[in-house]
Amino acid sequence: MRPARPRDSRPEPGHAPRRGGRREERDVQLGMVGLGRMGGNMAERLRAAGHEVVGYANDGSGDVASLADLVKALAAPRTVWLMVPAGEATHSTVNSLADLLEAGDLVVDGGNSKFTDDAVHAELLDTTGVRYVDCGVSGGVWGRTEGYGLMAGGDAGDIERLLPVFDALRPEGPREEGFVHAGPVGAGHYAKMVHNGVEYGLMQAYAEGYELLSAGGPVDNVGAVMKAWSRGTVVRSWLLDLMVRALEADPHLDQITGYAEDSGEGRWTVDEAIVHAVPAPVISAALFARFASRQVDSPAMKAVAALRAQFGGHATHKAGEAANEPPTGG
Repeated sequence: MRPARPRDSRPEPGHAPRRGGRREERDVQLGMVGLGRMGGNMAERLRAAGHEVVGYANDGSGDVASLADLVKALAAPRTVWLMVPAGEATHSTVNSLADLLEAGDLVVDGGNSKFTDDAVHAELLDTTGVRYVDCGVSGGVWGRTEGYGLMAGGDAGDIERLLPVFDALRPEGPREEGFVHAGPVGAGHYAKMVHNGVEYGLMQAYAEGYELLSAGGPVDNVGAVMKAWSRGTVVRSWLLDLMVRALEADPHLDQITGYAEDSGEGRWTVDEAIVHAVPAPVISAALFARFASRQVDSPAMKAVAALRAQFGGHATHKAGEAANEPPTGG
């Protein structure tokens, strides 16, 4: 866990990144497919670093009107980065790009795809000589200013080609503290899957602590107690900072229900733990607690929902409101 920062030094999400201290990098051109919460902010961070980004989104908000136009706008050898929902949307996009791109071009899937899909996508693209890299991306709505944690899988040569992009997206500081070439194709998404499983456990621990502090004992200012943990204690972390931020905005979390979605990665992590006979009781319990949140409006699940809104911009549900947020990570 990284030490907490002074709260007044953190910019609001969406502000331009501060690039001081970054070494000079060669400018690159790439296409960004998907301009939502993550893709749009990533495109802006790359542009702020001096790279050229041509954006495409199926809602018409991009620089071009179609994938075909995106490919035409890029100089060969092209790099196309995908930030679209996992599953059919990603499959469809990769299939379309397989028909549009040429040998030597490179596709990066930076979404939350299941790691087993990566081999399928790489094999499909390889039939026309198109390269493929998978990259797990963490950072949520804060990534534009703070940088993104990146976990990449693929051939070493393809990773080297993408280093200027990775260096622009990752946080300031040593590369190895914000970026890893985790292994061959599939390794990036596998690493991100386990990352999200760990995230589940950490969030659940803070949430249960919040509930116990709020349960009627002698503590009369729960938010102040958790804020006091943010320096010097062994439980300090960015997630704790975000929990404090949520409580400062809504001290009793009265504005949201205790309903928390789960993304695919949490389930896949538990599946992999079973496959490899790795005991993962904390991650499993955190996943099942989210299932329980859909039955009981618990204070702990309010805390989880608040944390998801803070770090990822995920929607929260007001009391009496139907829960219909699509699973999008975290």
